[in-house]
Amino acid sequence: MAKKIFIAATRQNCGKTTTCIGLMHLAMQKYDRVGFIKPLGPKPATYHGHTVDKDTALIAQVFDLKKDLRWMSPFVVHPDTTHKVVDGVITPEKIHEQIKQACSELEKKCDLIIIEGSGHPGVGSVMKTSNAHIARMLDAPVLMVTGGGLGNVVDDVYMGLALFEKEGVIVRGVLANKLIPEKRDRTLDYLGRALADEHLKVIGGFDYYPVLANPTLRRISRLLDMPLQGNKREMGRIINHVQIGAASTQRVTELIQDSSLLIVTSSRDELLVTLANLYKIPAYRSLIVGLVIPGVAPVSTITQMILDRSNIPYMRTKEKTTAELYGIITDDVSKITADDSEKLSLICSLAEMYIDFEILDGLF
Repeated sequence: MAKKIFIAATRQNCGKTTTCIGLMHLAMQKYDRVGFIKPLGPKPATYHGHTVDKDTALIAQVFDLKKDLRWMSPFVVHPDTTHKVVDGVITPEKIHEQIKQACSELEKKCDLIIIEGSGHPGVGSVMKTSNAHIARMLDAPVLMVTGGGLGNVVDDVYMGLALFEKEGVIVRGVLANKLIPEKRDRTLDYLGRALADEHLKVIGGFDYYPVLANPTLRRISRLLDMPLQGNKREMGRIINHVQIGAASTQRVTELIQDSSLLIVTSSRDELLVTLANLYKIPAYRSLIVGLVIPGVAPVSTITQMILDRSNIPYMRTKEKTTAELYGIITDDVSKITADDSEKLSLICSLAEMYIDFEILDGLF
């Protein structure tokens, strides 16, 4: 009988997928056969001929689990799925059977199975298939992943506990993510005391690292649907700051922060030329990740030649304004992909540093 851990989250963007990656990495150091399943997948993707959830595809790629892909994402939710369930075209019983069968197949070959839930505990309720219902159906105790903080975290935990308790599911641990490093011990102490009446253990997860939340050039290229020009070897480079090049050329260059993506309109020839030349200087290469160039005015011929010769990464659009681009980029929550080797390596090393897998494993 395989050991199972259901990874739930109090809300979106708590770091649930990051936690799953870290736990997979740690588990594989102890167990020979570690499996993964995301029973209800709300983000369809095609991978190796299978329609699976995006997070499932990511885990399969990172940990070379492609041979088990058919069982790792048993039910994928498409835009019309919830309506089909309410209309009776798809029955909850059919969904449940697919999930149970897939998990049963993985149990035959695994010592430990990490089960990733979808969003907060109530996601899937419209299909009678909430996270809490799935955890009960698979007889899997829960590790609830939260953000950092105190009041809002405890409030969210109690809302989640109510739904899990309704289904008769045991929540054995709370893993707090995105902790402020200098407040880590204090936050965990307060969370432990605030939840002392519950039969669960508070565990420290990942500290807050902007680099894990920040996008890569590849992500921005896909987000904006713009091909990346220039140095394509920098596609995986992480963007820590997004800056608008609206001030004077000298002032913009003085204000450039580490790993910045600069939005510069096509009419700013002097600034574009300056940034292209600075990109060729090693001291500035660490500051300038690339450019996004909006504007209906064409980039002048000589400026375009300088951009191309510098090999600075850039994206060009005539469709969106500077303000629109800045809003789209800064509003985006970057999700990790299998191409983000720098982020993935960091997650695994941080998991070894911060997550006590022996304590966690003992709880389950």
